[in-house]
Amino acid sequence: MQPGTPGWESANVGGAVGFAFVSRRNSSLIPGNFCLVLGSLAALSLGIAAGFAVAGAWLILPFAGVEVAGLAIALRCVMRRAGDYEKVAIQGDEVFLDVCEDSARRCFRFNRFWARLVVRDGAPRFEVSLRSHGREVAVGRYLDEGGRRALARELRCRLQSRWTNLADHVGD
Repeated sequence: MQPGTPGWESANVGGAVGFAFVSRRNSSLIPGNFCLVLGSLAALSLGIAAGFAVAGAWLILPFAGVEVAGLAIALRCVMRRAGDYEKVAIQGDEVFLDVCEDSARRCFRFNRFWARLVVRDGAPRFEVSLRSHGREVAVGRYLDEGGRRALARELRCRLQSRWTNLADHVGD
């Protein structure tokens, strides 16, 4: 994922242009269509079961009911997590991390001069975190490995640029 594609944003707060990155779970089912999908699958399954019941195989109806109930539970679990996201924003001397998981929102604020990017390129997966003052928060959880690598490069560049900007003003 490159800057300029979905997920990368240019943040403009108080006239100062900053950086923001938003990642979300990959979900093709939006909450508004949940009932439509569940209803159509339930109607199809129960319709087929009713056809077999009319033909004499009436025991298929309870199994179709269990199938529809299981499908409803599975879809409900998926939809409960559909709104999860994380947002990393850099504005001036501050780094903001907003994480929403399972309807619980956590906000973290780091001083840009103290924030450190932690990259773990281990065997199971490539992990990216922000660390400051004993707190470490993982970022890029909803991205694939290539997306996490791109995010790490961008954050490394954005966090290192603080020293360049500071050096420009040392002689003032």
